[in-house]
Amino acid sequence: MKRSLLLAFSWMLGSASLHAQTIETIAPAPLAELWVNPGFYSYHLQRNKGLNDSNPGLGAEYRFSNVASVTLGRFYNSDRAYSNYAGVYYQPWQIGPVRLGAVAGGFSGYPKMRNGGWFLAAIPTASFEYQRVGINIAVVPTYKDRLYGAISVQLKFKLSQ
Repeated sequence: MKRSLLLAFSWMLGSASLHAQTIETIAPAPLAELWVNPGFYSYHLQRNKGLNDSNPGLGAEYRFSNVASVTLGRFYNSDRAYSNYAGVYYQPWQIGPVRLGAVAGGFSGYPKMRNGGWFLAAIPTASFEYQRVGINIAVVPTYKDRLYGAISVQLKFKLSQ
């Protein structure tokens, strides 16, 4: 599991070495960007559970600051049920072009978690955006036998600026 996380972060940061780059705090500045996404791809850490890695859906992210954005959407989850989400990204740190932080919000649709009802979660995230294309990577922790750990990748496209 630790090896999977290390490989994911190595891939995310590319060939940049953490020793050669410094983590910088980003000063908040206003923005107005609307991004849309077609769902996620999740690499589940518990490979023997028969979980659904392909999580298509539709989501939106409104970046109102260079350190924060709001997000909402719907996708077909790992348990093969539909999930809804609404939350706030807060990413105050940066390594090169990669923003680091977390998304906190509400999620629904996981049958073993509150019988599919809404629950709150905070998930570590990293984002990279270039012109009109971006990627969000989330490290989803395992929670008992209710939610399964994964590295989720979300491709996104900017509609407005």
